[in-house]
Amino acid sequence: MLRAAIQIADKSGIEALTMRNLAQQLGVEAMTVYYYVAKKDDIVNGILELVVGEIEVPSNGGDWRAALRRSAISAHQVLLRHRWACSLMMSPGRIGPARLRYMEALLGRLREAGFSANMTHHAYHALDSHILGFTMWEVGYSAGARQLPDMGAAFRRQFPVDRFPYIAEHMAEHDKKSNRSDGEFGFGLDLILDGLEKIRTNRPASRARTDMPRAKRRRRPSC
Repeated sequence: MLRAAIQIADKSGIEALTMRNLAQQLGVEAMTVYYYVAKKDDIVNGILELVVGEIEVPSNGGDWRAALRRSAISAHQVLLRHRWACSLMMSPGRIGPARLRYMEALLGRLREAGFSANMTHHAYHALDSHILGFTMWEVGYSAGARQLPDMGAAFRRQFPVDRFPYIAEHMAEHDKKSNRSDGEFGFGLDLILDGLEKIRTNRPASRARTDMPRAKRRRRPSC
């Protein structure tokens, strides 16, 4: 049932996900759907859980920066496949087990890399806002381009290049294909990770680990 609901949302948007449409997708009566779930919100929470579960969580060990980069790119790609899910992930009332596992893994990877609790807080929000914010921008931009495919060309023909030369230059760069496999998202992500690495290396490791949660601290062997 949830996979069928994801298909509807992916194809036509979350607004198209109704009990009636889901029943038609499944080839059953609407009342049959209500036998398994009480309301549409239960289905929305269920499909969001499945989508978040597709995201690669940061791995343990090895290069912390590479692990966070892979996870962030995975999240971006998953949310581009399921464009309706990005805005739902920003709702505090829809944080389920899959999101909690992802958050715990990301926060834990930052702490184990040597960031303090305070810097982990800032780093988490910097990464999360880039993933969600950039993805929402990309989804909105591509949706507008599909709805008005000729608008860009018409605008360029009438654009006063002599008055706004830097904007014209910027528009020309938009027309070029990025030479990065991860595009503009990866460019911004690397800026964040590079900045975090500078903070990490400039901070004494001993201070970074004194505020680790007790469950994570290693006990010294007794003499």
